Amino acid sequence: MKLGLENRVAVITGASAGIGLAIARGFLEEGAMVVGGSRTIISLEQLGYGDTLLPVPVDLSTPEGPVRLIQAAINKFGKIDVLVNNVGIAPSREGFLSVSDEDWTEMFETNLISMVRASRAALPHMIKQQSGSIINIASESGRQPDTILVDYSAMKAAMLSISKALANEFGPQGIRVNSVSPGPTRTPLWDKPGGFAEGLAEQFGMDKDEAIEHFAKNVRQLPVGRLGRPEEVAAVVLFLASDQAAFVTGAEYTVNGGSLRAF
Repeated sequence: MKLGLENRVAVITGASAGIGLAIARGFLEEGAMVVGGSRTIISLEQLGYGDTLLPVPVDLSTPEGPVRLIQAAINKFGKIDVLVNNVGIAPSREGFLSVSDEDWTEMFETNLISMVRASRAALPHMIKQQSGSIINIASESGRQPDTILVDYSAMKAAMLSISKALANEFGPQGIRVNSVSPGPTRTPLWDKPGGFAEGLAEQFGMDKDEAIEHFAKNVRQLPVGRLGRPEEVAAVVLFLASDQAAFVTGAEYTVNGGSLRAF
């Protein structure tokens, strides 16, 4: 399905792996021009796509990082049609008392204030053209806090609130702001050495794939019986960026396999 995204410029933070990389690939396949920001850009460069893709090596947790990414998009393509705030970290904690001031600050700078800074840098360009779409990648943890992700959950809850505020303020300028909240999704956080998969395998006494299946079906009891895939999150992002979603703003789309059952 073609979504009419040809020749639009999409800026994606945290674009080098997992959900961010799937989003970048999806926009490129739809004919969009992509500016992807990440500390490492090798996986972005390997996508190919020539001049329609601009990988930008940048630390988005710094005050200047998001601004530099947005300026790179303007310098290269002259406009910004879509901003996807995806960059984030999700270290597992032992509980609230184990999270230091430094941990909270790192989480704030990476997961929340990077979104604020990137949006603040992009919005004047969108206001000038009287159109734009900002899509914030939140999490089911923003509504269902987890002990081992206490600081991560807090940042995602704040992201949902800010998204609503931006939608209300900038809707009259033709700018839509929405959130996408993934549930358990099999990204590199699961499969990297020392990642979630290894932890589950050790906990359940199974190999990694069996442990993940057991976690999805029997621990989390996901109605679909499996973890999500990054491209399934990307598909919803692409829809929200398109004119198919022209009347959608201030919304939160959950892509979680039915993990949240409350109204």
